Amino acid sequence: MFRRKSINHLFERRAASRFVPYVIAAMVYLAALASAGAMGITGAISGWTAAMSGTLTVQVLPNRAGKPANQATLRSIAELLRGTPGVARVSIIDERSSRALLEPWLGRGKLTLDLPIPRLIDVQLKPNIRLDIAELTKRLRVGAPTAILDDHREWLGNLLKLSRSMEILALIVVGLTSAICIAAVVFAARSGLAIHHRVAEILHLIGARDRFIASQFERQALRYGLAGGLVGLALAVLTLLGLGRLLGEIQIFGLSTIEFSPGHWLALAALVPGVTLIAMATARVTVLRALARMP
Repeated sequence: MFRRKSINHLFERRAASRFVPYVIAAMVYLAALASAGAMGITGAISGWTAAMSGTLTVQVLPNRAGKPANQATLRSIAELLRGTPGVARVSIIDERSSRALLEPWLGRGKLTLDLPIPRLIDVQLKPNIRLDIAELTKRLRVGAPTAILDDHREWLGNLLKLSRSMEILALIVVGLTSAICIAAVVFAARSGLAIHHRVAEILHLIGARDRFIASQFERQALRYGLAGGLVGLALAVLTLLGLGRLLGEIQIFGLSTIEFSPGHWLALAALVPGVTLIAMATARVTVLRALARMP
């Protein structure tokens, strides 16, 4: 009975180990938010990229007098585009729809009717088609000097850079939080073993194996990892749900399209067993190394 009670209390109820669940909870919370941000933005960017790939946009700016392009000019540009090999569909966007596209940036009701805006023509390309953008732009400007052809290449490239940056940032945050969790568990395990150094020596002398002693620390690390991980994950989920509701209400351009799939939620949930395994392995390795140095 003395043996069991002494061993079971090697790692628990010590000031050095009481802070471990709180550290794990805080680290899981930060890692979950960073991972969710990266996954959400990456998913939204993937959706935007899929929607914009294979499309072109022709902007016909107002002339020097500030007058927007008339319907005859727009129809002539549309006919030229329809006659271009590789173009599947051409549609002229009406002025009301063009103004609606600017509302997320300028706000509803901020555009006056007498304010000239560019007229837009949406072009859908056939699959696996690459057009000579420079040549097509020259042809367009023959009939419409203010026409600008945008293949969205630069915009999509910037989005991909943002996606990669967010993924790298999330990996860095997860790595740092894992390192902090490992440091906390190492400190707690060493402190607990130092406090009960005499008990561990006696158990050594009577034939207790190092793995048996280390397993007691491992069990406590399991409890602390699960408790702290679940609390941190719950707080992160509540935070994400609150942010999602807020973004849905204020309708910030682009951010309202960020959604989480079941796979995203499973990935976040995997943080709990992940950090628990890290805590258990850290406690086990730390104690085994310390015991190996005992006579």
